[in-house]
Amino acid sequence: MSRYFCLDHPDVLTLTTEVTDARPGRVLLAESPFYPGGGGQLSDRGTLAWDGGEVAISGFESEGGRLWHLLAEPIELPPASAEARVDGPFRHLMRALHTDLHIVNAVVFQDFDGALVTGVQMNEDGTARIDFDLPDADNERLRAIEETVNALIRQDLAVQATHIPETAAFAEPGLIRSRSVAPPPSADGQVRIVEIVGLDRQACGGTHLASTGASPPIRILKIDNKGRHNRRLRIGLADSA
Repeated sequence: MSRYFCLDHPDVLTLTTEVTDARPGRVLLAESPFYPGGGGQLSDRGTLAWDGGEVAISGFESEGGRLWHLLAEPIELPPASAEARVDGPFRHLMRALHTDLHIVNAVVFQDFDGALVTGVQMNEDGTARIDFDLPDADNERLRAIEETVNALIRQDLAVQATHIPETAAFAEPGLIRSRSVAPPPSADGQVRIVEIVGLDRQACGGTHLASTGASPPIRILKIDNKGRHNRRLRIGLADSA
């Protein structure tokens, strides 16, 4: 995969770009500020505007290494300039949830003998779930990490991203946290590493806050046993849950 513009420029929400190809109800852009979704994170929302019109983006579709932007109406734009506009509040919501899930992940990884993630999903209502391979964990002990997570949010730790070769990512213990999947490397064989400075480093292909303090506190809403090994933590942002 190529590197998404939004991962290097997550605060750029409006971008004037060229329409390089168009079909009824879909367009290709020379450069796109949108995150198309993945790894349990929902895709960005927004619009595409041009002289004489505007249409909502309804989704994204990858085809032959190209990212089609699906339009809410079956119109066909001419290959000209357009302005891509990302829904800012929704982008921030996803960045906050994703960053908070990394904090939860880091605490569980450290306190529960390197437990690996088996699934993640973020939701538009400000809640999310994260599943761990934790067959014998005590649920009350898991629930108690809420205080630790919120203390780390309040510390306003910086969040930054780097890229390292794929072989190095798999060779460094603790960088790949999922039991079954890993972020795909970019075309030049690099894997993106997200670091919460002083707390955690792991491979990740999603958008994040610039620092943990930009998130409200979280609540652990529920803990479920899902099968013999999966323990599911449901969290919510305190101002949403």
